[in-house]
Amino acid sequence: MTGQRTIWITLLAILAGIAGIFAVIDTLRYLGILPVNITTALGEYSFVYRSWFSALLSGIVAAIWFWAAARIWAVDPQGWLFAVVIAVVNLIFLGMGLLAGTPITSMWLALAANGLALIFGLLPSTRAAFGQS
Repeated sequence: MTGQRTIWITLLAILAGIAGIFAVIDTLRYLGILPVNITTALGEYSFVYRSWFSALLSGIVAAIWFWAAARIWAVDPQGWLFAVVIAVVNLIFLGMGLLAGTPITSMWLALAANGLALIFGLLPSTRAAFGQS
């Protein structure tokens, strides 16, 4: 154990778990278990979309988030590093989705969870607790 668990580390662990839940929801959508809602100028449509590769990648991301949450809770620097890196990668992909035309209303929760995880992870007190200068 590198340092004491602060409120920011606790919040970061909770956010990592929430981000993992969002990744599980994405996995279920890609598997066709949950419907995909699309809002167009003509109205809102719901359809089943299957993509096995996307489901696999989302499942891997979910596993990474849950692993990172457990390691952050134990104040392990590897968990902190994975949380910061996966938050950055997810924010990049969410930004690409926004540029591609995905409405922000369908991804604002994921944006908030990843953005807050990155902010909490980069706070000086959080970094110090994980032994980072």
